[in-house]
Amino acid sequence: MELLQLQYFLEVARLEHVTEAARSLHVTQSSLSKTIQRLEEDLGVPLFDRTGRKLKLNEFGSRFLRRAERALFELEQGKQEICDLSSPEYGTLELAVTTASTLPNILSAFRVKRPHVHFHVQMLTTQEMVTRLDRGEVDFCLSSPPIHGDDIECQIVFIDPILVAVPKGHRLADRSSVSLTELSEEWFIGVKKGYGTRDLVDSVCQSVGFVPQYVYEGDEPARLSALVEAGIGIAFIPSTARNEREQLTYLQVEDHEIIREIALLWHRSRYLSRTALEFRELVIEYFDALSK
Repeated sequence: MELLQLQYFLEVARLEHVTEAARSLHVTQSSLSKTIQRLEEDLGVPLFDRTGRKLKLNEFGSRFLRRAERALFELEQGKQEICDLSSPEYGTLELAVTTASTLPNILSAFRVKRPHVHFHVQMLTTQEMVTRLDRGEVDFCLSSPPIHGDDIECQIVFIDPILVAVPKGHRLADRSSVSLTELSEEWFIGVKKGYGTRDLVDSVCQSVGFVPQYVYEGDEPARLSALVEAGIGIAFIPSTARNEREQLTYLQVEDHEIIREIALLWHRSRYLSRTALEFRELVIEYFDALSK
């Protein structure tokens, strides 16, 4: 059994389609099919049920997938550990976030501390984040809401109040607070469903008898303030995303405490390099200072 066979098997199992898997792996379909066929011959059983070029994992394939994922995960962890030992001043960090408002300050502080470390950040929905974390594809996640699981370490690092942002000249702009029921006829700017803050505020609004009407739904939280400032609608904005330089008024919610918990997540089984440990320490220290 070869490492290449396992890597090809995982990609086919993920996509369940020969053509798409071959394109993703940058190999020919015939080469991919032959590699999977050799793996099945080595194991003595078929791993997929086939309908044309579409494949579906059967019971043999589903059981073998769990073992193959674990084997490749351990090999990747070994590779990272060796890299960490051989070049401790360098390294990489794979990050995923559902909340990005504090990220610029955190990354800026970390770059000063470790200027040679390369990091890559992805903005994901909660479910996408869980999937990447389970696969070992990210080192850390900054998530709201917190995510709990058998293989996930979850440390809540900050309690973040949710405010209502309105543009200057809005009927509520001279207020410091507002009740949710007063917002029932407003147009809203927000992120798409699946992001923690959106799901949270939708649930709270529904509990008082209305469903927010959105004129804009996106996946870039940083853009919300600009759209509110332009008078397109109002928005629920976490306090950590508040920007005093913008022409906005931020209102407290009177009758409900709307807060989001920001959590730092990592995989219990994943090797944490010295770079990763330093990043975790910096994140915790940053939010500790923000809480004071």
